[in-house]
Amino acid sequence: MATPKEMRNQMLAEKLIKNFERRNMEAYFCKTAAEATEKALELIGEGSSVTWGGSMTIRDMGLTKRLIEGNYDVFDRDTCTDPEKLQEGIRRAFFMDWYLASPNAISEDGQLVNIDGTGNRVAAITFGPKNVLFIASLNKVCQDLESAVKRARSTASPINAARFDIKTPCRMDGTCHDCNAPGCICSYIHITRNSGVKNRIKIILTEEELGF
Repeated sequence: MATPKEMRNQMLAEKLIKNFERRNMEAYFCKTAAEATEKALELIGEGSSVTWGGSMTIRDMGLTKRLIEGNYDVFDRDTCTDPEKLQEGIRRAFFMDWYLASPNAISEDGQLVNIDGTGNRVAAITFGPKNVLFIASLNKVCQDLESAVKRARSTASPINAARFDIKTPCRMDGTCHDCNAPGCICSYIHITRNSGVKNRIKIILTEEELGF
């Protein structure tokens, strides 16, 4: 029998899927990260070209490892030590079949919030790759767009600044200062209201908590 939390999560996921669909986005719900990984591989399909942004979610769940080890044309930015080749690879993302990411926050009405320091991730989300696949835990869901933006700036951004050891004010005390500091990780605040191309953007929601 489902627990009260599981019942709530199921209802929330069903609501989100309907809201994504009316925004021209294709969405699925998987209870575990393992199930989400299998669904992602099913959607991507062998032989596809694929790359990703800086998402910890897709790394933590083992999806990037499966892609690297499988029959896919992968650009793995994590292993690229040459700055020029890294930039070439990041630009190559615009011509890929699939771009993988995880949103910083989601509003209950189906809008996706992403924040970038350099803009390469939000650029690829907006235009270029044939498909964009988001994977997100339900812990990233917020009641409305305003609270989703606040979550992205006050929760995800300070953690990312610490992860990349960027000396921003939020890195120092964990709080957003609405700064313009060198290396600001919040240069671009991106809201996806709709998929301009129907079903180009796909979302897999998972009950298992991943990322931040």
